[in-house]
Amino acid sequence: MLPNHKPLQWILPFLVSLSAWLGFSLFSTGAKGAPEDNAHTGCLAAFSGTYTRLHSDRTVDLCELTRNKTVLLVNTASHCGFTPQFKQLEALHQKYASAGLVVVGVPSDDFSQEADSEAETATVCFRNFGVTFTMLAPNHVKGSEAIAPFRWVSEQTRTPAWNFNKYLITGNGSTVTHWGSSVNPLDSGLEKAIIQSLDNALRAKAQSVASR
Repeated sequence: MLPNHKPLQWILPFLVSLSAWLGFSLFSTGAKGAPEDNAHTGCLAAFSGTYTRLHSDRTVDLCELTRNKTVLLVNTASHCGFTPQFKQLEALHQKYASAGLVVVGVPSDDFSQEADSEAETATVCFRNFGVTFTMLAPNHVKGSEAIAPFRWVSEQTRTPAWNFNKYLITGNGSTVTHWGSSVNPLDSGLEKAIIQSLDNALRAKAQSVASR
């Protein structure tokens, strides 16, 4: 006769609640729905748009930027207790951009902590913290007005509950992992996940070349 397992029924809800309190998702999730535009573009449908860069007349095509890359999408704010995380995000960019990591920051006043002007936001990012990774112009990251990339990652994991939520998108959108505000970008778990994704992409590329 099997032992009584009723005491285990509370464990999963407890772990999920604990992970939310610690600031990260307990599980990575597979993308819901078709992750790519099509087999030729190699980019996510949610990223197939052109966005204005922070405090600039220039635009960036997110499909071109993120095609076949590992993507770290972050909602940012200039006057938040987590704003110093810009420095760690830049460190990740410097370490792994050449290997295929793309960091995309989206300033947002959805939590009432963004600067009053885009010029000030740019000063905080570029001058104060030396950011060189892609920063978009301020936009919404939650609710019905959220830009497409954030609507999509929210469907896969969870909607940002505060500034500096981090979404690691790997395998052309096959997996999305959420890391909360309190998780430092150089956290060993997050950095390990980035390295694993980059290694997997490199192996897949090598196998593709070998099979030709």
